[in-house]
Amino acid sequence: MFQQQLYSYEDARAIARRRLPRMVFDYIDGTAGTGFGESLNLSALASVRLQPRVLVDVSMRDLSVAVFGSKCLLPFGVSPMAMCNLAAPEADRCLAKLSAKYKTPLGVSTMSSSTLEQLIEWSEGCAWFQLYFSGDGTQTFKLIDRAKHAGYSNLVLTLDVPEVARRPLDQRHGFTIPFRIGPRQLFDLLTHPRWTFGQVLAGIPGMANFAAEGFHFERTASRGKADWTTLRQIRDRWPGKLIAKGITSVEDALRLSKEGVDAIQVSGHGGRQLDALPPPILQLRAIRTAVGNDYPLFYDSGIRSGEDIVKAYAMGANFVFLGRSMQYAVAAGAGPGLEQWWKTLSNDVSITLALLGKTGLSSLAECTLASEPEPTVPEPSVP
Repeated sequence: MFQQQLYSYEDARAIARRRLPRMVFDYIDGTAGTGFGESLNLSALASVRLQPRVLVDVSMRDLSVAVFGSKCLLPFGVSPMAMCNLAAPEADRCLAKLSAKYKTPLGVSTMSSSTLEQLIEWSEGCAWFQLYFSGDGTQTFKLIDRAKHAGYSNLVLTLDVPEVARRPLDQRHGFTIPFRIGPRQLFDLLTHPRWTFGQVLAGIPGMANFAAEGFHFERTASRGKADWTTLRQIRDRWPGKLIAKGITSVEDALRLSKEGVDAIQVSGHGGRQLDALPPPILQLRAIRTAVGNDYPLFYDSGIRSGEDIVKAYAMGANFVFLGRSMQYAVAAGAGPGLEQWWKTLSNDVSITLALLGKTGLSSLAECTLASEPEPTVPEPSVP
């Protein structure tokens, strides 16, 4: 039974750091370059000011939102993340079960540690499949057809990884997917026996979607061949909703909407790609202004609390996804820890709405912002 309390992102991260092998924790926690880009986005988020209002009846608050016509009971979901079972055995199943419980989207990574078929079943149809274009597209189109056959309705096409960025922490630890274990990695695993024995008993996670014959994927292989023609080919092949993820450019957002993409997920990939990226939370506001109020915009990157979730909605998001904190919570306390974190976030969102004089996320508007955010420049930190 999980006895500790996850009152904050920092609580979950601190416990995860103690429990995970250093190379696994740093893989989840790490960023590209110096980490300055992620720090700048966190600073930008912190600078968003929300205007409280008083003497409004907020005794009944509704956290549900509609996404593509379906009612989500909570205003946040799970970003697609590779190899979630590295955080804890059964992490994928725990995330899927909560998504099913709250009818909220579960991002299923191309590099998930459970198969895309398992995850849509466990999530009771709430899963969205995330796709990387790779190589000449042969495996990409196979995966599209496979997701279609499995019953997925939403395809998330990640576009901000033409090449996997250099991540110094992974390089220092010699971290690779799949694992290659040398003396340094073996020492790291042996000094974290609880995690190691749990993983051995459950089976060391791999890229489950490529275990089947005829499927191959190389994490570090170039994805740079994709262009606008590729997008049209995927659009023609995919009958459901198509979401473009990893967008921070106003120009790209406008063109994607014209090319038939159904929604855009504004994202900086958690600071794991371009260190010099402009703060995604500010780009969200700019893209919302450009595409208008009716076009669906989703957001991830830097979300650390329920108040951050509300800020993202106030800046123009129609839905918000979280990544690292989900893995920290499941590493800290498996299923019970994860559910506790979801409740902490939900309560935080609800309280924030009450303080703003709002009864739901759909009532948020620019007037909720107290002033134009101007992030302070953080000190660069070398991982």
